[in-house]
Amino acid sequence: MNKHFLICAFLIVQACAQKPWYGDLDYLGSFPNSLSEVSGLACYDDQLWVIEDNGNKDHIYQVNMQGKLVKDFKVKNADNKDWEDLARDKTGNLYIGDFGNNDNYRKDLVIYKLPNPQTESGDKIDAKKIKFQYPEQKRFPPKKAERFYDAEAFLHYQGHLYIFTKDRSKPYQGKTLVYRIPDVPGTYNATRVGEINLCNNPDNCSVTGADITADGKSIALIGYGYVYLLRDVDFKDFSTSVIETIHLKLETQIESVCFLDNDTLLIADEQSKTKGRNLYRYSLK
Repeated sequence: MNKHFLICAFLIVQACAQKPWYGDLDYLGSFPNSLSEVSGLACYDDQLWVIEDNGNKDHIYQVNMQGKLVKDFKVKNADNKDWEDLARDKTGNLYIGDFGNNDNYRKDLVIYKLPNPQTESGDKIDAKKIKFQYPEQKRFPPKKAERFYDAEAFLHYQGHLYIFTKDRSKPYQGKTLVYRIPDVPGTYNATRVGEINLCNNPDNCSVTGADITADGKSIALIGYGYVYLLRDVDFKDFSTSVIETIHLKLETQIESVCFLDNDTLLIADEQSKTKGRNLYRYSLK
């Protein structure tokens, strides 16, 4: 047999045997094939809840720390137009952000408020609506240079929900606008509480997920391959936040993040071709 052929075959076998590369993330497990587009993640101790985005079921899913499916609920009175993130409050209520708005044309933005799913039984769960709009948006859609009204990330803090928008402007400006609304069902004009600029690369600096530590001292924003930690946050003006940039060394389609504790993040990515659909852990220590 040709010697060069044997060498090439050996190298191919060796390459296939190598472990997958997860950068600085610790791989915990893979989600089932039925959860290939996880867009939101919420931590309830060692149990997690996830959702999928546009085009998927109106369901929330409980998974374990290896990404394995435990149970799911059909969400009543809700329609998955573009579910993009999950948040929870200290009493365990769960919030679904139906505010995906790629083309900046939607007038039906809503956040669904659910009771603590950990204590619910059966196969359905109730949802109440928190409707809102961005008062600065006057056109649907705006001019391309003014498209800042898509969102894929939010968090809960002291009776309010804080929404971080995703820049869809052309040319890209790297703006993340921060808005606040009450966590009480109703209809609201969102209050703008600052603007942050993470960087000017649309591949890494567009916010796709957010969470806050239980002590309220740190906020994690996620982008493809990066975590942005906000410290010294003034919740009336996010523009003054101190931002620490962390490169995860894995630039997959990362969509979700939650704090397992004050020093540990759980991170999830969507499947893109042969990559993703995984659950990871990242230590901030």
